[in-house]
Amino acid sequence: MFESTVINTSRGQFEVFKRGHGEPLAFTHLYSEFNQNGNTMARALAEYYTVYIINLRGAGGSDGPTETYTYSMDDAIHDMEAIRETLGFEEWTFSGHSTGGFLALKYAVMYPDKLNKIIAGGLCASYEYMDHPDSIYCADNPNNSRMKEIFSELRKPDTPRETRIEIAKEWIMMSLYRKEAYYDLLERKESGRTLMDKIDYFTAELNEYDVREELKKTPVEAFIYSGRHDAQCPYIFSKEAADLMPNGSLTTFEFSNHNPDIEEEEKFNAFIKETANE
Repeated sequence: MFESTVINTSRGQFEVFKRGHGEPLAFTHLYSEFNQNGNTMARALAEYYTVYIINLRGAGGSDGPTETYTYSMDDAIHDMEAIRETLGFEEWTFSGHSTGGFLALKYAVMYPDKLNKIIAGGLCASYEYMDHPDSIYCADNPNNSRMKEIFSELRKPDTPRETRIEIAKEWIMMSLYRKEAYYDLLERKESGRTLMDKIDYFTAELNEYDVREELKKTPVEAFIYSGRHDAQCPYIFSKEAADLMPNGSLTTFEFSNHNPDIEEEEKFNAFIKETANE
């Protein structure tokens, strides 16, 4: 379990979960809500780092949006900086998966001098993945219509719990290379509940997201990873980000979709260990 606390910063109150030992590492996701269970990736990181899982604005015990502070990616990074300063760290490592990975790239270009490195995957450096037919978010993808139906049902407050569980399973299955890994996932105590209002905000600002040119200039060391068969953020986009960064490297998981920490857990844990030994 992670130790729970709430901290007050210059930008408001944030809920934080701490576990592990070693240099400090921040872990988060743009539209997920965490609890003391953490998740598989955060627990793996806690073997080598002191991990601080952060519920961003509008999640868990953290403050919600205001007229000044929004759900935007830029505001999320400014919030992370306020949290770092409050915790008293001169710099730290940042890690995230999927939109947590998007935030890692943002952090690397906005505050490169405050980062030791980033460890991130299942990511993209621009909005262009939304137009790639291998992504379930593209209208040309065969799963796109069903995915939109699932999101529509999840947005309805009166959708029964049993239905939510069943359609959430469908969404997860779209992002697994090895379908039986779903049942491995069920056996774990995971947090990271999806917050639909935050997804909607992210989707609305996504067409302005593009950090490719800035990535060429950031000195931050970047350990990027991707599943070869990623159906959310196709592999070529993680490769693009790693290639753009002067100190970027890419680790490929050949038998994974969007979740190599589950589908190739042993290899993924070895990857995490390598980041700590560099």
